[in-house]
Amino acid sequence: MEHNMIDEFKRFISENNLIKPGDKILLAVSGGIDSMVMAYLFHQQDYKIGIAHCNFSLRASESDKDEDMVRQFASDHHIPFYTTRFETKSFAKKNRLSVQMAARDLRYNWFEEIRMKNGYDSIAVAHNLNDNIETLLINLIRGTGLTGMTGMKPLSNKIIRPLLFATRQDILTYRNHHKIIFREDKSNADTKYSRNKIRHLVIPVLKEINPSIELTLNETAERFSGLNEIVSEYIVRLKESISEEKEQFITFNISQLRTFLHKKAVLFELFRPYGITKALLIDLMKVIEGKTGGQIITDTHRIIKNRKEIIVSYDEIRNETRYIIKNEELLCTFPGILSVRNVRITETFEIPSDSHIACIDSQKVTFPMIIRKWKAGDHFFPLGMKQKKKLSDYFIDKKYSRFDKENIFILESDGKIVWIIGDRIDDRFKITKSTKKGLLIKSKRKALIIKPVK
Repeated sequence: MEHNMIDEFKRFISENNLIKPGDKILLAVSGGIDSMVMAYLFHQQDYKIGIAHCNFSLRASESDKDEDMVRQFASDHHIPFYTTRFETKSFAKKNRLSVQMAARDLRYNWFEEIRMKNGYDSIAVAHNLNDNIETLLINLIRGTGLTGMTGMKPLSNKIIRPLLFATRQDILTYRNHHKIIFREDKSNADTKYSRNKIRHLVIPVLKEINPSIELTLNETAERFSGLNEIVSEYIVRLKESISEEKEQFITFNISQLRTFLHKKAVLFELFRPYGITKALLIDLMKVIEGKTGGQIITDTHRIIKNRKEIIVSYDEIRNETRYIIKNEELLCTFPGILSVRNVRITETFEIPSDSHIACIDSQKVTFPMIIRKWKAGDHFFPLGMKQKKKLSDYFIDKKYSRFDKENIFILESDGKIVWIIGDRIDDRFKITKSTKKGLLIKSKRKALIIKPVK
């Protein structure tokens, strides 16, 4: 590999279409051996590059020495250099993250900022073949689906990994041959970290059984990747045929779902994006087979059975259920309302028949108005009716699902319901022959408010 590293580097970039002619590449360079070899390889090929370095303030003066070395390399080779310093530990504590996850979030967000601000086409990171198989083994040990067995991708969004073809030994040999400077991170030898345990304790044992374990596991990951593509395409097509995407939720056809109750793998892949885990799969099957109203709350979604369908929605915790609207302009700040405008009511004015548009008499409402969740005992006079009706009875008549009822909001003026937002106005506030000014309020669909008011 020592003599053909550059050829392999160029081949891997070409075969995976990582870089197009004229592209500008931002290199993420920590100062470790992998990223310094990557920077050297890019510089040797006359690519248009910049170097970005993050100082995570985790290793005191050692972190500063890393930064100084990378800065000097960039200066010696006339490469644009970008650097930043993070207080990683305080960020991790504030956001309840591990230090490793905090560092990952900080650096990738910053790399993207630098990329966009300075016109780079992609961000190159120095993950190698060993990093890839270590990730695969970590996923396997922790428990993973098919996707977790596919390893890292050479290209994902704007991130490219041009060293995925090279083992750690290949990189070391090339570094020694070209005497490339780098700095060793001593934490790489600390076996308290899972990755380092696999690197220093597990892989050597596996190499005794199979000396080519890196290449073997990499080929395995590639085969899983191909299988994953086939499965993913099947799931996408299946989902399109048995579900319907609405504005704020997704519905699945119960009778079609039932045909997959004995195919747990298919059911799992269908609902995995909504937070269903292997542990929750049996509960999901019970909800599908159960009565209306049965539900599962995952970490991200709410899954409810409603008659002949399963409704999947984001599960947002809304502490606030009552909002004071001081004037007309503030109506637009409520997330379920798209627009508000005043209209003159003339003989030629046509009242919209769309239930998503409330056309009410401006003189019959007073501010501040209130937008709130409905509650038991609420009643109104549905448009066209002279008798009051309980909202609970109205929802039954309209066949509202449990999800609908939990997410409905009403507009109230002076203690009276003006509008079930996105559905029906109260007859007492309608436009009449004597109305001079109207208020046209347009909502999103049936007031299924997903985002809470901040």
